[in-house]
Amino acid sequence: MSDQFDFIIIGAGSAGCALAYRLSEDPRNRVLVLEYGGTDAGPFIQMPAALSYPMNMSHYDWGYESEPEPHLGGRRLATPRGKVIGGSSSINGMVYVRGHACDFDTWEDMGAKGWGYRHVLPYYQRMETSHGGQIGWRGTNGPLHVTRGTKWNPLFSAFQQAGEQAGYGVTDDYNGERQEGFADMEMTVHKGKRWSAANAYLKPALKRPNVELIKGAMVRKILFEEQLAVGVAYEVGGEIKHALAGGEVVLAASSINSPKILMQSGIGPAEHLAEHGVSIIADRSGVGSNLQDHLELYIQQTCTQPITLYKHWNLFSKALIGAQWLFTGTGLGASNHFEACAFIRSRAGIKYPDIQYHFLPFAVRYDGKAAAEGHGFQAHVGPMRSKSRGHVRLTSSDPHAKPSIFFNYMAHGDDWMEFRTAIRLTREIFGQEAFAPYRGKEIQPGAAVQSDDELDAFIRDHAESAYHPCGTCRMGNHDDPMAVVDPECRVIGVDGLRVADSSIFPQITNGNLNGPSIMVGEKAADHILGKDPLAASNAEPWIHPNWQTTQR
Repeated sequence: MSDQFDFIIIGAGSAGCALAYRLSEDPRNRVLVLEYGGTDAGPFIQMPAALSYPMNMSHYDWGYESEPEPHLGGRRLATPRGKVIGGSSSINGMVYVRGHACDFDTWEDMGAKGWGYRHVLPYYQRMETSHGGQIGWRGTNGPLHVTRGTKWNPLFSAFQQAGEQAGYGVTDDYNGERQEGFADMEMTVHKGKRWSAANAYLKPALKRPNVELIKGAMVRKILFEEQLAVGVAYEVGGEIKHALAGGEVVLAASSINSPKILMQSGIGPAEHLAEHGVSIIADRSGVGSNLQDHLELYIQQTCTQPITLYKHWNLFSKALIGAQWLFTGTGLGASNHFEACAFIRSRAGIKYPDIQYHFLPFAVRYDGKAAAEGHGFQAHVGPMRSKSRGHVRLTSSDPHAKPSIFFNYMAHGDDWMEFRTAIRLTREIFGQEAFAPYRGKEIQPGAAVQSDDELDAFIRDHAESAYHPCGTCRMGNHDDPMAVVDPECRVIGVDGLRVADSSIFPQITNGNLNGPSIMVGEKAADHILGKDPLAASNAEPWIHPNWQTTQR
């Protein structure tokens, strides 16, 4: 069986859903979306407070993990990726961060022409409906609803006050003019429900007669005639089928699966492909390289007052919260509970923030394991721009085989210095007067862990991925041998094929990657359709005036 479409999108994730919505706005374009995962129906995905469940369910997650990481004691770190409509936007923590203006200007400096902050800001504004964001900087009519929590717990305010007491600034909107400072954190939640890319983009697009979604479709490879991509071979229910593209094939399968599918299809480092018996269409040594991520630690304190989420960590409370959410869409079930945050600079001479904080009124791990001490609070903290780089490689030519994922975490000496600084700055914040009514002993690292060597041992044993992999199909100049796509997302060396997801980031952005991934889908759609890009913005973002001489 074969079928003919104008555009075939591989992956119904953050960028793929946005692409489906924009490419199908013209009713003449017939769009096919191929997604290996299934439906996102059910409370585990749709209830914001249940976020730790889908990430740990094989039904919704590809179940990837890293190779043993030599600088983290040989640990294998979980690398969850969404295997469901909405992709990772259906299993993530729903935190919404655009990234810092300087991130995108850096992209442009690295060869991603037309992707500076002035170019991407209009796409962020097009995609958003911001509830409570800074007027003039935020979108008001886009598919993606971005909201703030109720700050129901006094610890959220204590965190922000402690930041001020430590000498840091406050920003009303870290996604607006000024990222730097302590702030209310934003989330992709709308009317109490996870507002994934599936809810925001794909479901409205599927109401159009020119969009088709095939779930349970395992993409085997992209089909070529000479150097022209003409379709996709995919497997569904054990049967191999072909879909043909009259226009283009767009790969939006994640920073792990996009390079994997390119390599399965013959685009990648020639020597590596030859090892696995894959016929070479284009020798692109950058495919799968440049893998980046954010690592983070949980700095945990006991709370001397019984006010944290721990009091709800029992079946009876969870049932009540679930019932309230189910019937009213409100209550503690309607938040991801990351309602306060900060972006700070680690030292003088750093131009823009390089440390991010998520604050949580609970001492708990991502896998849902609560601290044995009971009531507590924690800050997730980590450096934003590690110099370490890893790669994604094939383990077999079999499309069902999991790829080899090697992040090479903490390979650069600066990583250790940056993490130690982050721990010490966090302790200083938790030591401020604002926390005095709540502060008990330090759970982790623990007050005894002070020297560089002791902190390094803690980092080695406890650093976790923030689940922000990117960069494996890097965007750059056409003549850059390590670039995989050009600034219009076209795969260099072939025709009719683009990549549009977090894999094209030249460098990781500040903060969580869901927002920038959706923005890539929005902007790539205009390139694919041959539209003029949205007019560049002349808005001037805030940079600390004394960044060269002061840390805060």
